Amino acid sequence: QVQLVESGGGLVQAGGSLRLSCAASEHTFSMYSMAWFRQAPGKAREWVATAAGLENTTAYAISVKGRFTISRDNAKNTVYLQMNSLKPEDTAVYYCGTSAPAYSGRIPDSLVSYWGQGTQVTVSS
Repeated sequence: QVQLVESGGGLVQAGGSLRLSCAASEHTFSMYSMAWFRQAPGKAREWVATAAGLENTTAYAISVKGRFTISRDNAKNTVYLQMNSLKPEDTAVYYCGTSAPAYSGRIPDSLVSYWGQGTQVTVSS
């Protein structure tokens, strides 16, 4: 079973930046598409960004495009989410997840194979 561990969350003021990391204990990490999701209390989980495994492509939700950047280091089995210009509405628990390598855009929860435990991001006004 693939295990994913997120880190890098915390409290930041609006306009600030954070970088999240997701480390995978899997030698075939490069074969997966990796994605970031977030969920605020009382709301459904929301897709944020994807780094495809099959091709070197990325995709972003409209709400974060231009502010967030997803990247991956296959040698370290790690995917990152650089978050700039943070807004209070970005406050949520952020999760990373794996999916089939062909997926390069929005990935629904039903197609995620493995989930991390999440890391809390809180953005104050």
